[in-house]
Amino acid sequence: MKKDLSIFCFGFGQVAKYFIKNLIVNNFKFTLVTTNTKNTQSKEFGGLKYKSYYFKNNEFDRDLISDLKLANKTLISIPPQNQKDIVLEKFDEIFQKNYFDWVAYLSATSIYGDHKGKWVDEKTNPSPTSKKGIARLNAENNWLKYYEKFKLPVHIFRLSGIYSFENNILRRLKVGNLKIVKKNKHYFSRIHVEDIAKILTLSLKKISPGQIFNISDDYPCSNEEVATYASGLINVDLPKKIALDDIESNMSKDFYKDSKKVDNKKVKFFFNYNLKYPTFKEGLSSIKNQKT
Repeated sequence: MKKDLSIFCFGFGQVAKYFIKNLIVNNFKFTLVTTNTKNTQSKEFGGLKYKSYYFKNNEFDRDLISDLKLANKTLISIPPQNQKDIVLEKFDEIFQKNYFDWVAYLSATSIYGDHKGKWVDEKTNPSPTSKKGIARLNAENNWLKYYEKFKLPVHIFRLSGIYSFENNILRRLKVGNLKIVKKNKHYFSRIHVEDIAKILTLSLKKISPGQIFNISDDYPCSNEEVATYASGLINVDLPKKIALDDIESNMSKDFYKDSKKVDNKKVKFFFNYNLKYPTFKEGLSSIKNQKT
């Protein structure tokens, strides 16, 4: 039986849910409080009863403050809103007083920007090209200031493109909304959400304030390579390629601006962790065979 924990999750999306699920599966004993953007409510997840407080933009249920002060671990998975980190903006006094022994901020590898297909690691100077990447980097820097000034035990996890049983290229191929863009030597890193959850769990047991970690798999490659493998896996035709200029989505345009390979050596060595899904092939094969 593991030591009792009190966890507060700002946001409860797929990464947070897989993280909590991993704790439950591994018999951690803990209390859980989360936030959501609809209304304060009591809920259940994986047999665990928890409270979820309303928090959206500038508004939140004031009752959450007492539960936040009782937590000793907090996971922040809410992305910046209007270029601002709303968690730090609204609860800065609580984080200054430092009630926690583990604070994990989920960032993104978009902070690196474009490196023309070359490798980047945690020592690479970030140079984001997109508004989201710039906002992520500003948020990272603000959280790290709290580590330096108030000894807040902040950990930064820079996540590559996340895929899961619920959200993956196999589903997009099946419903016909996948687009393959013509761009030579466009390298992109990805990570299965289960590996993120396992690394976050290891971080609880090896607390390391002020550290930054990339979470990526071992094989950066083009989206076309992944799509080609995925289409063969489920025996569907690849969609036709489209020109870069024909992309309508601004998010997709930002995605294709950057080409880089994200190095994961630090996180694997630090936590002595072997990826469950070292490449997209293992990950997609598992998803294909997963029933629920």
